[in-house]
Amino acid sequence: MATALAPSARDGVCASIIEPHDYICEEHTVTTEDGYILSLQRIPVGRSGGTRGKRPPVLLQHGLLMDGITWLLLPPDQSLAFLLADNGFDVWIANTRGTRYSRGHVSLSPDDPAYWDWTWDELVAYDLPATFQYVHDQAGQNLHYVGHSLGTLMALAAFSKSQLVSSLRSAALLCPIAYVGQMSSPLARNAANNFLAEALHWLGLNEFDPRGEAVVKLLKIICNKPGIDCTDLLTSFTGQNCCLNSSIVDVFLSHEPQSTATKNMIHISQKMYDYDDEEKNREHYGETSPPAYNMRSIPNDLPLFLSYGGADALSDMNDVQLLLDSLEDPCC
Repeated sequence: MATALAPSARDGVCASIIEPHDYICEEHTVTTEDGYILSLQRIPVGRSGGTRGKRPPVLLQHGLLMDGITWLLLPPDQSLAFLLADNGFDVWIANTRGTRYSRGHVSLSPDDPAYWDWTWDELVAYDLPATFQYVHDQAGQNLHYVGHSLGTLMALAAFSKSQLVSSLRSAALLCPIAYVGQMSSPLARNAANNFLAEALHWLGLNEFDPRGEAVVKLLKIICNKPGIDCTDLLTSFTGQNCCLNSSIVDVFLSHEPQSTATKNMIHISQKMYDYDDEEKNREHYGETSPPAYNMRSIPNDLPLFLSYGGADALSDMNDVQLLLDSLEDPCC
């Protein structure tokens, strides 16, 4: 369900981050079929101006525990959103449900447990199609897609169900996550193996807030385990990065990380959320156990670009190779 162009709030992404760099920016909202009100930012032209015309649209989808600001934190000559706008693209920035600028709902409040009753299955089924359709309708043409981390998983899952491909020109997947069997991040692996998210869920904490007291307490327990050094929390999750400096990290931490559903964190560790109840699984999925997204079902003529790093502790090279093998050997 598309909604009208939203007014530019003083503390919105446009007013606080994009417009100070002398770019034109528009705030938009779109309402998903299940009632979540998502914010979108549009940079229709580059800093030097130019005609809007028929610029090719590109949708940027952030990763887990992030929001759309992640594409805007560096100077304009280093931030992907600004670079694309300056190089002739009509740039759209997505913000998934539960993040700072997408916490609205037609009937629920973030204080309601039901507001957080979702996983990335719903992001695939509702958020991504809603934003895709809205951008397609506004731009009047098919779009390019850039996803990072969870944004790649959302896209791959949708493509495997033949969703969105008719509206897609190409997809660039940064740090793609489809398989996680070789994930080497000690903190992420221990959080999954020790059922961190499950513990929070059963304690009644429906919102997974990385800055919240409960999450911080549980992370401290895991960080005290042998072999886990949380002195640099970012590095302990993602692996060593040669190119980060403290000023960039400080800017990043002033905006991120963002909240998600605790149920979604469980889902990430299980890949498809198991309700641990055959009837509930049947009600949600139409079968007694969670179905798998089949990467081999992705059309082999779909223009895909995958980018990954050798030291990435979350998107491991062996897991990415497994994905590449699946894409190169389609089932049909």
